Amino acid sequence: MKNKIIIPLDVDSEEKAISLVKELKDHVGAFKVGLELINNVGFTIFEKIKEAGAEKIFYDCKFCDIPNTVKGASVGATKNNVWMFNVHALGGFDMMKAAKEGALQTAEKLGIETPLVIAVTILTSINGETLKSIGVERDVKTEVASLAKLAKEAGLDGVVSSPQEISVIREACGKDFVIVTPGVRPKGSDIGDQKRIMTPLKAVREGSDYIVVGRPITKAENPALAADNLFNE
Repeated sequence: MKNKIIIPLDVDSEEKAISLVKELKDHVGAFKVGLELINNVGFTIFEKIKEAGAEKIFYDCKFCDIPNTVKGASVGATKNNVWMFNVHALGGFDMMKAAKEGALQTAEKLGIETPLVIAVTILTSINGETLKSIGVERDVKTEVASLAKLAKEAGLDGVVSSPQEISVIREACGKDFVIVTPGVRPKGSDIGDQKRIMTPLKAVREGSDYIVVGRPITKAENPALAADNLFNE
C-alpha cells in the first residue's frame, strides 16, 4: 500500500527536498517534483533526489502549449528519466497525443523505460462555482469524465483528478487507466486550498491508483511517523 503514496516536494530549496527524500524514501512510493522546486533550484534536482533515494519521480510540469512545443518539452522530461509526467487535458487531443509521441520516441532512442504520461483534468482547488466563473457550464464530474476520455483517446496512460471523480473516470475509461488523486487529506487535517477532497482510505477504496498527500505529511513534526499513520489508515 505504501507504493500508492506520492509525496510532493513543494519546497524552495535543494536541501529541504533532499531532507524529505531521505526521511521518507522507505515510507512512501514516489516523490513529486513540481513548479515550486524546479523554478527555485533547477533541473539538476532530479539527479540529486535520485542520489538521495528517490526511486520514482513524478514530474508535475503540467505542460499546456501548442502540440509541437509540448512534444519538445516531453522529449526533455523523458531525458530526465522520470517515472511519470503530466500535461493539461485542456490543451486538447493533438497536444496530448504529441506529448505521448515525444515520450515514446525519446525513450526508444535512449533505451529507457517510457514514462507514464498523464493529463490534469480539473485542479483540486477548483469547484463548480469556479468553473462557471471561467465560462465552463458543465458540472465538475461531467467535465472531468469528458477530459479523461479525451486523454485516453489521445493515447495517454491516465489522469490527475480529485478523488471525488474516480468513479466517473473508471466508468468512462476502464480499470487499467491510471488515476492519480491529489486532494487527499487524513481525518482532522487542514484542507488548505483544496476544495474537492477525500480521506486516503476512501480514495483507495474508490479506486485511486496513487494518492498525493503533501502538507499533512511534509509539514508534520515527524513526517515519517505521519506517513506511517497514513499507511496504517
